[in-house]
This record gives sequence, C-alpha cells and structure tokens, in this order.
Amino acid sequence: MNNLIKEEIKLCKDIIEEIKVNAKKKINIMEVCGTHTRSIYKYGIDKILPENIKLISGPGCPVCVTGESFIENAIELSRRENIIIATFGDMIKVPCSKGSLRREKAKGRDIRVITSPIQALNIAKNNEDKLIIFLGVGFETTMPAIAVLLKKIKENNINNFYILQEGKQMPKVIETLLEDKDIKINGFLVPGHVSTVIGVEEFRELGERYSVPMVVSGFGCLDILGSILMIVKMINKKDYNLKNLYKRAVRNSGNIEAKNILNEVFFTSSGMWRGLGEINGTGYDLREEYEKYDARLYFKLDDNKEYMDTGCICGDILKGKKTPNECKLFKKVCNPNNPKGPCMVSNEGTCSILYSYR
Repeated sequence: MNNLIKEEIKLCKDIIEEIKVNAKKKINIMEVCGTHTRSIYKYGIDKILPENIKLISGPGCPVCVTGESFIENAIELSRRENIIIATFGDMIKVPCSKGSLRREKAKGRDIRVITSPIQALNIAKNNEDKLIIFLGVGFETTMPAIAVLLKKIKENNINNFYILQEGKQMPKVIETLLEDKDIKINGFLVPGHVSTVIGVEEFRELGERYSVPMVVSGFGCLDILGSILMIVKMINKKDYNLKNLYKRAVRNSGNIEAKNILNEVFFTSSGMWRGLGEINGTGYDLREEYEKYDARLYFKLDDNKEYMDTGCICGDILKGKKTPNECKLFKKVCNPNNPKGPCMVSNEGTCSILYSYR
C-alpha cells in the first residue's frame, strides 16, 4: 500500500470521526446521481456513518426515470419495416407490457447498441434506404452531445433520421422532492456530472429558498464523506446555502458552450418522470427548426400507453420513499438477468447497485 492510499484512508477515518462528533440529530441526505449511489454502496459509506444519518437514493438514473410509454413506442417502431433503432445499451433491457427491446432484437428487429450519439449519424449515412430512429435519453450531462448530433444531422442534410427523445433536467425535480413532505430531506449531495454542465446557481437558489444545505460532490470515498461532513456542519450552523467541493470539475457558471448548444437545439418543457409524474420545467422539446426530426410528430406516436403492473416499486424507490429491500420482488424474482423494472436494469439504478454490492 503506497503512502498516498494510506493518507487517504487516514483522512477518511478522521472525517468519519468528525461526522460522529458533529451529527447531533437525525439527518436525511439525498443523492440524486446514480454514480454517487454506486460509490456509496461500493465503499460501504452508508454502513460506516452514525445511525442518525440516513442516505437516501433519489431519481439519479436517466434510464430508470424514463416513462414506460417511451419503451412501448420504441418497441412499436422497431416492428415496422425499414426501421433501424439506435440506442444506448441499458434501454434495450427495460421491461414493459410489450416486452423489451432486447426481446425484439432477439426476434430479428434491427436494433443497434451505440455508446455515443454521434454513432447514429454514421448509421444514417450508411443506410440511406432505412429510417434511423435514435432513442435520446439522458440528463443535462448527455443532452449536449445529443444536441451536437442533431446539429450535424441538419448540417449534413440527413433525411432519414429521427429522434425519440425524453431528456430530463434535474433542478426542478429536486424542487418537487423538497415540496414532498413525506420524504423529509435535510440535505442534498448535488449531482456532480450535471453541475459540470449547468453550474451551481440553480441548486444554490433551491438551498436558500427551502433552507436545505446543498453540496456539490465528486465521486470518490473522500469526496462523499467530506460532502456529508459539510452538510452536517451546515445544518448545525443553519447555513442554508451551496458549497462546491468538486471545483476540480465544476465551475459556478457551468459549461457555457454546452449550455449554448442545448439552448440552440432544445427549449425547456415539462417532463414525464417514472414514479413522479409530469413535472414542469424538467424536459426538453425540439425547437421549430429541428421539429422535422421528431419521431413523435413524424410517426404520430401516442404517449398514453398501457402500464404494466408487476409489483415493482421502482417509482417509490426513485422518490426516496422506499428502498429495494422493501420490494417483494428484489433478489427473489427480480435480478439483473431477469429485471422486473428499470431500477434493476441500469448500472445507475439503485436496485442494480444494491444487488451488486450487497
């Protein structure tokens, strides 16, 4: 073990002791980033904190919060002639009343897994006789890359490309959670990846308005423990503000270029969140000059689809009201090889993470 690792372990132990000294009452801290959730379980942070500090996982997984009707529409489109579906890998495993995209792929539908949105451009160029439908899902971190894709589609005069998108914006959903008196959140680990794009001012305003400390955190064990200690101290001082402990990646103003390209291609709309419903100011819609690429408009898709009741409580888990262990399906019939809901599908889903590390 090298000296740097030894020093970090000592710092972590010192922070844990300081948390124990300063944590004088019951505190609920929510993280709304799937990568934070993974780090918390990976390092066992939830197990080494004092009992009066509870960590709650929120809606920090873009695949998990995507509505079931989105998956059903994607499946219906995949069954049509001359269609190629391009999608990120996690989306093909999400179950719905019509099955899953993975099942359609096994039946021979042309469904291609990509790792970057720009790959969909090459698929469109190389298959001019087919219609390409890209499934655009993600938070503020992913949406700028999708906006770049759409700009290039337009610049290259690609006429066989459409996007079925359900992008999400984070600040307003945090406000919705703060308004829910059943959850009782005392502090937030602000999503570090999202903050690299949009900055910190919207989160700062929420903290001040709702008297809840906000701390922008990195993803290492030391990052998260330091952020928890900061929240505890802020609560004790009644310092309801925002602290940025991830300055190596997050600027207060965010990424201006990324925000500009987002605003060029999209405008803010309402968004449909699994488990939370429709929330104003949390979605993206295409601006008029990009509407011709909108799969919902071109294919006249209906978002009012059948809901599959499997007994999965993913919706309540995303709200922070329940944990995976409270689900009667968790680890019994629901596992990564046989997911009954999206929280077990994505590697950012709370159920999948808890299954992996516990």
